[in-house]
Amino acid sequence: MAELSIKIRIGNREYPMRVKAEDEERIRRAGKLLNEKIKNYQNQFGIDDTQDLVAMVAFDCLVEKLKREESSEASDDFALGEISKLNQLITNSI
Repeated sequence: MAELSIKIRIGNREYPMRVKAEDEERIRRAGKLLNEKIKNYQNQFGIDDTQDLVAMVAFDCLVEKLKREESSEASDDFALGEISKLNQLITNSI
């Protein structure tokens, strides 16, 4: 697995990284999305402090992640319930 040395700019700082070649595109896309969210918060709230903006974006991203996890858990529980019902129907028909 080849590793690449890349630099990602987040806010007004540049971060050197060593990443797997297959992860480069995902990491660059994540950096781009972070910068877009930072710019949106800056425009929306008129905040110029980069550290505050990065903290707000980090918090927002974590809230979104938790929502997705909760939704996924609910979907998994529903699917398992339906599979259990189907198993019971099959068992009863044998």
